[in-house]
Amino acid sequence: MNRHSELEKGNINVTNLGKSRGPKYNQIIDAAVEVIAENGFHQAQVSKIAKQAKVADGTIYLYFKNKEDILISVFREKMGLYVERLNHAINEHESVEDKLLALVEMHFLNFSENQHWATVTQLELRQSDKRLRAKISDILKDFTDLMDCLIKEGKHQQLFDSELDRRLARQMIFGTLDETVTTWVMKDKKYDLNALAKPIHKLLLNGLRKE
Repeated sequence: MNRHSELEKGNINVTNLGKSRGPKYNQIIDAAVEVIAENGFHQAQVSKIAKQAKVADGTIYLYFKNKEDILISVFREKMGLYVERLNHAINEHESVEDKLLALVEMHFLNFSENQHWATVTQLELRQSDKRLRAKISDILKDFTDLMDCLIKEGKHQQLFDSELDRRLARQMIFGTLDETVTTWVMKDKKYDLNALAKPIHKLLLNGLRKE
């Protein structure tokens, strides 16, 4: 069974990256998000994360090799949980048009509900070195696979242009969502991000729709 048919039936196999490793592990993950968001990655000492998580400094090293490992683990855990939630939301709908709206709405909701996480992803992760960004790109694969499946299904339903380049379409969707969230973060989250979901959905559909 290909990923296209899996998406249609709601059975796409999303890697379980968000699996819990115990309460202390989860405490550290949540604390790291808050400390990195408030202090920046380079100023987010392990001792600060430990204090926020209410664990001893040494406990951190039972789960993570170093601060970089914490950052990658945070992204892996949070992204895994998000993709599972997104996959469920998309597969509640039949039409590609509605699935695309679900993707946009869930993407914005994910960040509006987790504003520290929005700061980490849109600002702090962008400042990491090339090696770390490569690891982050690998973790994004489940998310990009969902977009690819959506694009393929749109072409199959003849909603999207049959000659639409899948990679360019994916870049357009992700780039639009990403830039919208980044602008919101840079503007200190002063307006309703979720209110932009329908206008962005319409914009994306106009770019993808078959003429």
